[in-house]
Amino acid sequence: MPAQLISGTELAASIREQIARRAAELTELGHQPGLAVVLVGEDPASQVYVRNKVAACEKAGFKSIMHRLPANTTQTELLALVNTLNHDDTIHGILVQLPLPSHMDSHSVIEAIAAHKDVDGFHVSNAGLLMTGKPLFRPCTPYGVMKMLELTGINLRGAEAVVIGASNIVGKPQAMLLLQQGATVTLCNSKTKDLKAHCQRADVLVVAVGRPNMVTGDMIKPGAVVIDVGINRLPNGQLCGDVDFESAKAVAGWITPVPGGVGPMTITMLLQNTIEAVERRLSQH
Repeated sequence: MPAQLISGTELAASIREQIARRAAELTELGHQPGLAVVLVGEDPASQVYVRNKVAACEKAGFKSIMHRLPANTTQTELLALVNTLNHDDTIHGILVQLPLPSHMDSHSVIEAIAAHKDVDGFHVSNAGLLMTGKPLFRPCTPYGVMKMLELTGINLRGAEAVVIGASNIVGKPQAMLLLQQGATVTLCNSKTKDLKAHCQRADVLVVAVGRPNMVTGDMIKPGAVVIDVGINRLPNGQLCGDVDFESAKAVAGWITPVPGGVGPMTITMLLQNTIEAVERRLSQH
């Protein structure tokens, strides 16, 4: 029996309805959620992501501000803009789209964002809070994956979870969040020996490496939950994930498609984090 699809598009739509209702209630109280998005340079993939984020914000009733800066912007100029946004009370979340041009130090820019406005969850203080199990903001993609597992009714307690890819943006925080839900987690990277053996143990397999069709059906435990975070463009222009969908769906119990899987959930959790930022600020006044 082929795997059941976990549709990020459908799950995201229902969550966004709830977010739009909360945003409308906050706006009526005079606290419209505000998100500032900063895009430096002309990276085509980043332009698409930013356009989708801004459109989702507007549809949910957020105030959305877009700052497009040329690729030759200096780091000093970018830091000055971030500082201005940190002090703007109408902005609750600040997102600087990565990757930045090569002459900029991404780490310094992320650290310049006020931690209470770091809706991407990348600031070192938010990463540290996540490590201790008390996150202020969860990074959007791993948060989206956890929400998908929760809404699909996947029980993580005692489950063997394998995460392929150890980035700060997805792999490491994903492992932490799975651990916090009681899973036994293996975090694999490019140096991992016998990746196939690790994958074949996994009740839940999360793949986030950016290599087209790298995980094939023979690597998957029958009935496993397969979450494909990757999005790659093939030479023929088609989009595909890091998992070979056709061979994997014949073995897995549950699987996310690409596109229409994790992607819509990532943007949804960005909206969720921004709403949480507004509500947190109100609770402190």
